[in-house]
Amino acid sequence: MDNPFKKIFSSISHLSGNSGDNALGIDIGSSAIKVVEIKKKKGRAVLETYGSISLAALSSTEAGQVTNLPAEKIVAALQEVLKQSGVSTSAAGLAIPVQSSLIFTLELPASIKEGEMGGIIATEARKYIPVPITEVSLDWFILPQKELSFKEANDPDLPAGPEEKLRVLVIATQNETVSRYRAIASECALAVQFFEIEIFASARSNFEHELSLTLLADFGASRTKLALVEFGVVQSYHTIDRGGADISSSIATSLSISFSEAEKMKKEFGLLGGAADKNLAEIIKTHTDYIFAEINNVLLSYEKKHNRAPNKVILTGGGALLKGLKETALSNFQVEVVIGQPFSKVQAPAFLDKVLSVTGPEFAVALGLALRQLQ
Repeated sequence: MDNPFKKIFSSISHLSGNSGDNALGIDIGSSAIKVVEIKKKKGRAVLETYGSISLAALSSTEAGQVTNLPAEKIVAALQEVLKQSGVSTSAAGLAIPVQSSLIFTLELPASIKEGEMGGIIATEARKYIPVPITEVSLDWFILPQKELSFKEANDPDLPAGPEEKLRVLVIATQNETVSRYRAIASECALAVQFFEIEIFASARSNFEHELSLTLLADFGASRTKLALVEFGVVQSYHTIDRGGADISSSIATSLSISFSEAEKMKKEFGLLGGAADKNLAEIIKTHTDYIFAEINNVLLSYEKKHNRAPNKVILTGGGALLKGLKETALSNFQVEVVIGQPFSKVQAPAFLDKVLSVTGPEFAVALGLALRQLQ
């Protein structure tokens, strides 16, 4: 999918280094780092290597738990996963985490002139940004206007509607985070080609030919990210502060077991329960019910405002692999639900097909970054 945010952070991107046909995407998450390297060959994107490393060993926590490591430990972990994965290029795209950014929509008069847009958006954005405007980098994208129906376009007797508004998607990112990630990359001898908010990278790797309104739900360790995408453009974005680590913590507390045991049970049985503790599915369901209730609120609000609802849902992120989640989503949304298959965007050896179809959702962000670099 083409990315409409190609100018994001253009003023702070470092464009030196390898600019050949190899591309590297790096996703520094709250519990693990994922990397994907691809190569352009005969007009196709080919998978070169990929890998991940848990941050638990460097933080005295257990795998799957949310961490908050200092830069030097992130550097050590990134150097290790690059080495173990056999990455061969230094040219990389890095994901900016959603907690370091703010994404919102402004409605502005359609009469605004292009030369006035920047100043007006900066002024309006101050109402949404809880820190001084000098501490963030702003970028924006004018969302496509709703097309007139055939009847509206050809019937002069129809009453005029309200004045058209420009809908502008605005992205504010903390300068401190960008500086921190740039320093980490430098310590790892990487040449940063661009930074990108993680949800946009995830959308690029998960979408194929979807044109109608589609919900992308990214289930991470610390939070669930939502994007409503239409015609390849993110129309609306939301986060829910609950993720896979919260589920495992509840299991551990409720069943008086370690976090690692809870994580193992969650992955093995999920919402299906099976031979596990009879309360396991109910513990997990408490969290998934909350997440789906929040998603429904987001969708209801969007439908009331724009008179459109998604006709497809794509589940991605490591949490999308939770057993029974897809079936629960089908029951909740009553539309087509699929688990994202990011690696379907690249050529890879046939013997890896099964592995990549299972691990794909976890690498959606890293792969999306690499795909952008090859565009």
